[in-house]
Amino acid sequence: MQTVNLKLNPNALTEEQVTEETLKQVDKKQQTCSKEGVTDYPILDFDNRSLNLLYTGVRETLKYSKTKVRGGKAYETGKRAFDIFASSLALLILLIPLGVIAGIIYIDDKGNPFFSQVRLTKNGKPFRMYKLRSMCMDAEAKFAEVQKQNKSDGLAFKSDDDPRITRIGKFIRKTSIDELPQLWNVLKGDMSIIGPRPPLPREVVLYTPVQMERLLVKGGLSCICQTEGRSDMEFDKWVESDIKYIKNRCSALDLKLMFKTVGAVLMRKGAK
Repeated sequence: MQTVNLKLNPNALTEEQVTEETLKQVDKKQQTCSKEGVTDYPILDFDNRSLNLLYTGVRETLKYSKTKVRGGKAYETGKRAFDIFASSLALLILLIPLGVIAGIIYIDDKGNPFFSQVRLTKNGKPFRMYKLRSMCMDAEAKFAEVQKQNKSDGLAFKSDDDPRITRIGKFIRKTSIDELPQLWNVLKGDMSIIGPRPPLPREVVLYTPVQMERLLVKGGLSCICQTEGRSDMEFDKWVESDIKYIKNRCSALDLKLMFKTVGAVLMRKGAK
């Protein structure tokens, strides 16, 4: 089993604590998350053991999914070939602009302009997803302080006025420039150009079995939700749209969503 190489956190929950805390919190969260966002995530720090436990749990849960994933071997091969071609070309074209933006981020607060965060992809497999840093250097450590500001109606965290966001960060988030380093994840095979957005472990640990079906396929840069409002879409609708994609995915749909994503980004539709 492949795992993400993470520094062990002595304060992270053990296997028994993850199970106990999840069972204790999940019912409470699921009763409220459809109307208001989660404001008290039960698990904020995951060490390797906790991630592997979650990975195993997701895979076992998805074995009982009745959702039929569309797309055979030919489709998967073609999709991967296109991902390699498109991400390589995009990275080559964007190399200098990304360097300039990274330099501006560094000048703004003298910190590393790049940020990586553990996310989950197909079957709950953990990987490190890359972004241009739009928040202060200690944003993850400060999450516990701001989680009660969640404006999402579900498990994903959204805030209209997150104090952790830097000055340049507001711009690159509005324009989705912060997401461009994920082209490297696509080239590596962690992600695809089109697919459900990879969630955080702290979100997945609260997923219902239906919500977990978002992880039946490899995560992507964009999917239906990102073309129809992104942050404006209700969480349940977001999940429904991802499952709809999984049931209907094909090369024609992928191309359609790519073009719609460009339009949504240019119009800053639903960008926060």
